[in-house]
Amino acid sequence: MSQHILTAVAWPYANGPRHIGHVSGFGVPSDVFSRYQRMAGNKVLMVSGTDEHGTPIQVQADKEGVTARELADRYNRVIAEDLTGLGLSYDLFTRTTTQNHYAVTQEIFKGLFDNGYIFPKTTMGAISPSTGRTLPDRYIEGTCPICGYDGARGDQCDNCGNQLDPIQLINPKSRINGETPVFVETEHFMLDLPAFAEVLGTYLQAKQGDWRPNVLKFALNLLGDLQPRAISRDLDWGVPIPLDGWSEQANKRLYVWFDAVIGYLSASVEWARRSGDPEAWRQWWQNPDAKSYYFMGKDNIVFHAEIWPAMLFGYSGIGARGGQAGSLGALNVPSEVVSSEFLTMEGKKFSSSRQVVIYVRDFLARYDADALRYYIAVAGPENQDTDFTWQEFVNRNNGELVAAWGNLVNRSISMAAKNFGAIPEAGDLTDADRALLERSRRAFAPVGAELGRSRFKNAITEAFDVVREANKYLAEQEPWKLKDDPERQKSILFTALQVVDDAKTMLTPFLPASSNKVHAMLGGEGVWSGMPEIREVDEDGGRPYPVITGDYDDGARWEHRPIKPGTPLAPPVPLFKKLDPKVVDEELARLDNPEG
Repeated sequence: MSQHILTAVAWPYANGPRHIGHVSGFGVPSDVFSRYQRMAGNKVLMVSGTDEHGTPIQVQADKEGVTARELADRYNRVIAEDLTGLGLSYDLFTRTTTQNHYAVTQEIFKGLFDNGYIFPKTTMGAISPSTGRTLPDRYIEGTCPICGYDGARGDQCDNCGNQLDPIQLINPKSRINGETPVFVETEHFMLDLPAFAEVLGTYLQAKQGDWRPNVLKFALNLLGDLQPRAISRDLDWGVPIPLDGWSEQANKRLYVWFDAVIGYLSASVEWARRSGDPEAWRQWWQNPDAKSYYFMGKDNIVFHAEIWPAMLFGYSGIGARGGQAGSLGALNVPSEVVSSEFLTMEGKKFSSSRQVVIYVRDFLARYDADALRYYIAVAGPENQDTDFTWQEFVNRNNGELVAAWGNLVNRSISMAAKNFGAIPEAGDLTDADRALLERSRRAFAPVGAELGRSRFKNAITEAFDVVREANKYLAEQEPWKLKDDPERQKSILFTALQVVDDAKTMLTPFLPASSNKVHAMLGGEGVWSGMPEIREVDEDGGRPYPVITGDYDDGARWEHRPIKPGTPLAPPVPLFKKLDPKVVDEELARLDNPEG
């Protein structure tokens, strides 16, 4: 039975272009998952957008001599173009500076406030002495007062996992300019996280065995030290606070983390309106049978496994104070938080400021999108921190994509096209033929099961095992030597082409662009797997902006489909580019001399 699946993808911050470390966490895994779910017949809504508020945007805008809006406009478009180039199949990729997002964010605030889960409090805020602006928690670093880790952030220590307040840090410093912040009294609104301790504990304990162990363990460890968390800031760039006496204050705004997580809901509402059915979003947010999966890097676990569920519970009237659901109605909490670990590069942490980085658009200018998608799936940081090296990238591209999958496609189709001009009719099948065909058919179940559980490395490894067995089969059967036995040659090539078609289907979530090419090479008609596109939209006659969307109601289905003998075949073109080993030295030289 078809199920509603919400794929909620972390919102990339619009203060610069994204690098491959970013998309290894939130981008490619979420798209692989969504494409599989669509192929399996489920109704997928994949949403996200650029996160455009907060001090970091203002800091970068000042550095570049532009307004925060101008900076957000520029990088919203850059990021949308990059994610489209990667083939990420968003139903809607939007932004947080829309009127729609402001309205939904303010509604969630009001619902939480009315239910008593938001309250004002005078706190000590960190101010930059040189600019007078608020310093966001994450832009303050110091020594953790709990574990002594040097490099803890003002909101959380990544070493011990405890939530922190900047004023607790020992020797706090601004990450922007190294100065010591000044702490002054200021009034802010707080989200009463301790009021959700019991409901969050029950919620998380019920996820045992379903979530990735690293995610669940991290979230459970934080339950014992829940503290009220500020959701507003002294800043003029953000969503206004929707209360009398506050909305008029030009320097009081909702904190960026609070409005960013609400983006999953506001993007769903915007998608529904643009689809022509303004109420359609409710099927993913209020249907008790719907499932929602949130994709991100591990530094976002606390926001998605605890804070966002708490906000949804509180808006729905669930928590220590009870309450009533707001005007949007009760809302579903995440079914799973699918968090990846960190990707490093040549043994170093990605850092744009230190030029330890390769941006998505630079990568796509030189290499195939599917080559990066494959690398992330098979060698990415799914369950542990992993290191991207150019040597491994070249080895996997040449040894696996080109020599294994590309070679199987090329020689199977080229032999059939040259000798018969079409998919041949099989004659009597041997045990070897039947064994390979059965092996290929059987692989759909385990590969699909692993994809449904977001175990992408297991899934692509199983699919590639079929590819390798097919190559071994061809090497043993040697159809190129059977010109005097065309009937046997037909059976071998039919078997190989059927496995190519099966493998194309199983690899479609990972390699959509090249799978479309294989579909066409096998004589397939129409669109096999839909690809995203950028469309220009506006909001009530306002400034136009780009969104990613697409038509993904295509021919791809998660099933074995018998190929049709007699389908015309043309000589194939290479599926992937073989990379010169010199690429490794060239890219390492760029890393050492980014300005060169």
